[in-house]
Amino acid sequence: MTENKEQLIVLVDDDPRIRELTAKYLSDQGLSTITADSGKSLDTVLKNNDISLIVLDVMMPDETGLNICQRLRVNENTIPIIMLTAKGDEVDRIVGLEMGADDYLPKPFNPRELLARITAILRRQDNTKVISKNKIVKFGDYTFNIEQRSLYKKDIEISITTGEFDLLKVFAERPMQPLSRDQIMRLSKRKELDVYDRSIDVQISRLRRLVEEDPNKPDFIQTKWGFGYIFNPDGAAK
Repeated sequence: MTENKEQLIVLVDDDPRIRELTAKYLSDQGLSTITADSGKSLDTVLKNNDISLIVLDVMMPDETGLNICQRLRVNENTIPIIMLTAKGDEVDRIVGLEMGADDYLPKPFNPRELLARITAILRRQDNTKVISKNKIVKFGDYTFNIEQRSLYKKDIEISITTGEFDLLKVFAERPMQPLSRDQIMRLSKRKELDVYDRSIDVQISRLRRLVEEDPNKPDFIQTKWGFGYIFNPDGAAK
């Protein structure tokens, strides 16, 4: 049993049967769960509740899950999002990650696996409360405070999602250390990503768009060809 009664999950799906059965399962496992059947009803839930995580179906008639995810991120909403995608639809999965989703799960899904994904994300959020040995990392115009989960460019705070925070934390704590994709996934505890597909690279691309002046010519999160990535807080040589 999972004890997270202080954390509230919202399940967004236009299929009432999936909503009811999944919400009941999650509630039975100790997760406080609320449901929504559309982007509009999700907006109402977010306005009236302190939500810890969103489970969001991609295929919905009025506003797709991808559009909802993009809209939330554009409005700097950083609540973790797990996308429910059509089975085997890699395009939706990759687009979802690019738009700011933290994880994905193909439908039909095993409720136990969804519970495991939710628990993993909530646990990562809790673990960030532990004080890091490198609490504040500065690179370029950026200041990254690991303990406070904040990122500033000069004096302006930048919105950062859970997935982006997890990856930046891995890099910030290991400057100038080449990291393979497998190491990055293991250290960020993002085992749900597949080292053999584009998922980890998509997440890195998202992070680069956040902190690089030119994501195609990164100064800080550099590619180590044939191996993985390396974080250079001093930036690339000009």
